[in-house]
Amino acid sequence: MKLSASIDNAMPELVAIRRDFHAHPELGLAETRTSAFVARHLEALGFEVTTGLAKTGVVGTLSCGTGSRSIGIRADMDALPIAEETGLDYASKTPGLHACGHDGHTAMLLGAARALAERKNFNGTIHLIFQPAEENAGGAKIMVDEGLFERFPCDAVFALHNEPNLPFGQFALRDGPIMAAVDEARITVHGRGGHGAEPQETADPIVCGASIVMALQTVVARNIHPMDPSVVTVGAFHAGSASNIIPERAEIVVGIRSFDPAVRDELERRIRMIAKSQAESFGMRATVDYERSYDATVNHKAETDFLRETAIRFAGADHVVDLQRPFMGSEDFAYMLKERPGSYFFLGSRVTGEEKSLHHPGYNFNDDLLPIGVAFWTELAEAYLAR
Repeated sequence: MKLSASIDNAMPELVAIRRDFHAHPELGLAETRTSAFVARHLEALGFEVTTGLAKTGVVGTLSCGTGSRSIGIRADMDALPIAEETGLDYASKTPGLHACGHDGHTAMLLGAARALAERKNFNGTIHLIFQPAEENAGGAKIMVDEGLFERFPCDAVFALHNEPNLPFGQFALRDGPIMAAVDEARITVHGRGGHGAEPQETADPIVCGASIVMALQTVVARNIHPMDPSVVTVGAFHAGSASNIIPERAEIVVGIRSFDPAVRDELERRIRMIAKSQAESFGMRATVDYERSYDATVNHKAETDFLRETAIRFAGADHVVDLQRPFMGSEDFAYMLKERPGSYFFLGSRVTGEEKSLHHPGYNFNDDLLPIGVAFWTELAEAYLAR
């Protein structure tokens, strides 16, 4: 991997920045401290800086030469509402945790900003997009809805995510769907409560709810084509308070993942039907609050081909893999890819195999990944806007 001396020399400062972000996590749409730091840093490097998109979003723009082409690179800034269990000397000083590595993503892009500004080895315009609220509020969609690409035209957009389950320094990419659409259903079974010793006088929503849970397991197995990836997960079942009380209602919370819009529609149809029909068979009623969240993240072929070629040139063919199947996680970069061509990829961070997974309270971003991300973003932007 090609790392310039200037990038290597900048690492101590960049590590300090990343760890400062880690020590001061901020949740979605409240990244005020992080956003202000990013804006100051970009301004000092000579970028034209715009703040306020999606409340705390920042866009840094740098042009060089006379080229009309433009590229956008996104980093997410928000943390998660998780209590930290790392024992680090730079552990979170405020509620929350950078348990997904967004502190590292932001630091990488700031490092690339410095390298791009110092080198000025491109012909066109670079928009560095620092996005809030990837985890829980769809910051990418908010930025798009507020005119991101009208104000900052991009011929292509790119983003990465660190991945502790992939070998260190490995680039993992994929043309087409790479991350799933995610939806949530909250099923409420309305029964009739009473004494646990007289169940015949009640309509027990727990028994009915248990039947709904089991029936939901048939949706993917029997209603969706085996070649169409999808997941239906019952993640919570809330009902009752004591062994001698039959409650009035039970609540079931279901997570749904898919890629194809037609499959997504069928999943919703079947989940609603199962809840209603199962409840009726028990003489009860079920209501379903069905919320569609992030769309599937779908990469564009030409940009993914360019990404692959650049990664092979940068890291060598043995460090670049095409994923055989997409990940079932979700990502709101999907909304940027619906508006502009581009590609989203993973950068492996596993060294020992004992690293904590994303969203784990003991997770910490691997700082050794910083120079690779900085150098690759620099090379990708320069190659896309080659003179």
